[in-house]
Amino acid sequence: MTIRARFHLWSRTLYDFLFHYGLFFAKTITLVVALAAFVVIVAGALRESRRGSSDRLEIKHVNQRLQHSADILNAELLNDPEYKRYEKQRKAEDKARQKPRGEAGARLFVLDFDGDLEASSVDSLREEISALLQVIRPGDEVLLRLESAGGVVHGYGLAASQLRRLRDRSFRLTIAIDKVAASGGYLMASVADHIVAAPFAIVGSIGVIGQLPNFNRLLRDNKIDYEVHTAGEYKRTLTLFGENTDAGRAKFREELEQVHSLFKQFVAENRPKLAIGPVSTGEYWYGTQALALGLIDELKTSDDLLLESAAKMEVYELRQRPQRDLRKWLLGNLSQLGAGTSGLHRKLLQLR
Repeated sequence: MTIRARFHLWSRTLYDFLFHYGLFFAKTITLVVALAAFVVIVAGALRESRRGSSDRLEIKHVNQRLQHSADILNAELLNDPEYKRYEKQRKAEDKARQKPRGEAGARLFVLDFDGDLEASSVDSLREEISALLQVIRPGDEVLLRLESAGGVVHGYGLAASQLRRLRDRSFRLTIAIDKVAASGGYLMASVADHIVAAPFAIVGSIGVIGQLPNFNRLLRDNKIDYEVHTAGEYKRTLTLFGENTDAGRAKFREELEQVHSLFKQFVAENRPKLAIGPVSTGEYWYGTQALALGLIDELKTSDDLLLESAAKMEVYELRQRPQRDLRKWLLGNLSQLGAGTSGLHRKLLQLR
């Protein structure tokens, strides 16, 4: 064997060794990092579980947060004489905002609703409102920052009913729409005493939709029978796998019209000045158009609303944080780890 051949063989061997060693090292690092992250998350979950089994209600003082941001900016931008004048002015404003001893000032409580198809945030909303109704005083107000494109009727109907609990007790409710409050989202918004929206927020969509595929012909072509047995003429109107009839379709459309009528009636009751006919076609509008139609009352973002409110009253954000189910979380993650190191490695790579 020539010297060149030996050198080539040695180089190839060294290359293979380094390649496999590097691959082994990368897998080992991936596993260590994954296990370390798992331990940290479990430790955090255990700390949460020791705080109690119930959900947590978090309260944040918005005035302090806004003032802290302003102080940081002014400390950097102003010279010493200017900053002293600023501090003096701020103290005078804080004193003017404070009420005499024994006199309670109005407060603004800020809630959030980020709606999905099932309106699953209604569970947190109902707890927040129940807690709020125990401490709220005459003159206090509530702001709900609402984001939802709508969803199931019963979920958003319940969410709107939760907001009615505030209005029925004569507490002023403002709803701010920064991005979208359509369909079920607008059903909720209509409960408010005052609705504000950003100029390009999507508002409206007062309509109802029902849709489902039907696989009956596919089953029939493959000689698969599907049977549905009901008691009651309209227990089932349309089905996924059975043969739908014209009578079933007519009944389904009738039910859609009934829900649409209830939707329009609810909005009209809560916003009596709104001409419900022209806006109940299922269309949506942007904020500037919605203002002209009477769907909203003012063009404004929730951020400006908070700044204005913080200048004249104390503002508090309320959040209901659900307790993490540690047992279910651990079982789910342990089952994923049981799939093997290679599966975990692939999963981590997919997160790039």
